[in-house]
Amino acid sequence: MKLIDVSTPSYPDTHAMVDDADFEALNQWKWSAEKRSGTFYAIRCVRGPGGKKTTVRMHRQIVGEGVEVDHADGNGLNNQRENLRSCSVAENQQNRKRARGTSQYKGVMWDRFHNRWKAKIIVNGERINLGSFMSEEDAALQYDAAAKEHFGEFASLNFPGEAGP
Repeated sequence: MKLIDVSTPSYPDTHAMVDDADFEALNQWKWSAEKRSGTFYAIRCVRGPGGKKTTVRMHRQIVGEGVEVDHADGNGLNNQRENLRSCSVAENQQNRKRARGTSQYKGVMWDRFHNRWKAKIIVNGERINLGSFMSEEDAALQYDAAAKEHFGEFASLNFPGEAGP
């Protein structure tokens, strides 16, 4: 494993991890860190036909353009081939981290009308209510169980090492 510097003034001392076999091919360009939805990625800008600027993401350059890619460990700067896996757009979305909201956990929100924590999950575009709970942690565990059931290896869990309810 080797590191490629992707530091920027906003994100100093930032590096992407790549396999030794990919280092020379990737290190010939200047890469930068980009933060999207709370995750860092390594990018570089290129000029296409007509001088139009486009962005190339390091992980997509490694596996090939046009292929949907997921970072198995959720670290967008870990571009080692063993961490990159092909996936569908839906599978890639299943592995997203939690969105901003009332809870520190993914799939959990505070129901102010009932003074309880609610758990929900979205599967194939359909919102599924998983119940309401007195504790935020119990709701998060219920979300984890549903995520494992519906998303399998692509599930982004609140408690990765736990068995669930």
